[in-house]
Amino acid sequence: MSVRKWMAGATVALVAVMALAVVAGGSAAPAKKQATPLKVAVITDIGGLNDKGFNALAYNGLQVAQRQYGVKGRVFISKSAADYVPNLSTAAKSGYNLVIAVGFLMGDSIAAVAKKYPKTNFGIIDVNAAGLKGKPKNVRGIVFAEQEAGCLAGVAAATESKTGTISSVGGLKIPPVDAYIAGYQYCAKKVKPAIKTLNGYSQDFVAQDKCKEVALNQIGAGSDVVFQVAGQCGLGAITAAGDSKVWGIGVDNDQSFLGPQVLTSAQKKVDAGVTQTIKLLKDGKFKGGVDGLFNLKNGGVGYGKVSVNAPNRNALIVTLNKWAQQVASGKVKPPRTGISNG
Repeated sequence: MSVRKWMAGATVALVAVMALAVVAGGSAAPAKKQATPLKVAVITDIGGLNDKGFNALAYNGLQVAQRQYGVKGRVFISKSAADYVPNLSTAAKSGYNLVIAVGFLMGDSIAAVAKKYPKTNFGIIDVNAAGLKGKPKNVRGIVFAEQEAGCLAGVAAATESKTGTISSVGGLKIPPVDAYIAGYQYCAKKVKPAIKTLNGYSQDFVAQDKCKEVALNQIGAGSDVVFQVAGQCGLGAITAAGDSKVWGIGVDNDQSFLGPQVLTSAQKKVDAGVTQTIKLLKDGKFKGGVDGLFNLKNGGVGYGKVSVNAPNRNALIVTLNKWAQQVASGKVKPPRTGISNG
């Protein structure tokens, strides 16, 4: 065989081998790049993550989204109101896809920051989007029917009260706090029309001694059930109830872990609100300028564990479930305003 013929044959064989390699290996196109995880920031209010309720629940909601949806999350702690704008701004500048403000007190701050960063998505708990200054279209309200959870707390309080006097300790007089208390008083009086309702404000969401003092004054005036609606400060009201051997009612979280004096809790499922809002973004369904409402009908509010020390506990649970059904169906409509002291 000539050298020329041998080289020609070798070339044909090499081409055949390369063709087989391409068929076996598939396309030479580069592998698809993994999608960049969504980044979500949660900005606490001044109660911080140690409030065992409101802010802690928001953080829990972020953690659930991290596990279920693979988002990258970060919490910015606000130690004072002066931290709201810097924290919100830092998160927006850092490229977070969604920035969630935890609480009514950040309404003005988020409205200002959202205007500066129109391409960032924002959410705020306890504020209606339409109520924000300038009505920014990139902010979604995450709101709750606190009056419905308050109603169930009022049913429990009126049912268990022996003195005929019950009370509530609010933090600051703001709409979500007042909605809880209005619902509490309304349904308590539906159960026992003659019941006396006391109410006071600590003017604080952090200092537990202030709420404890308000609660002790109410207990001294005859209250044997105290409903705390004051975040971390309200833990002092629960302590006062335990010290005085009367019932306390928790708020936002299921606060039965605070002690046997907790009759039940008015639950506001902030964690679910945060997780579901993040899911909207993940699914491409997030929309600003509107609200996501969480109520009894969709499971966004409710009542917590009923104390094992409650007399006729099973009967009380049956009663609470009946009231929950009536509220969810619209048969009972507790108000968000109209608080009395007497």
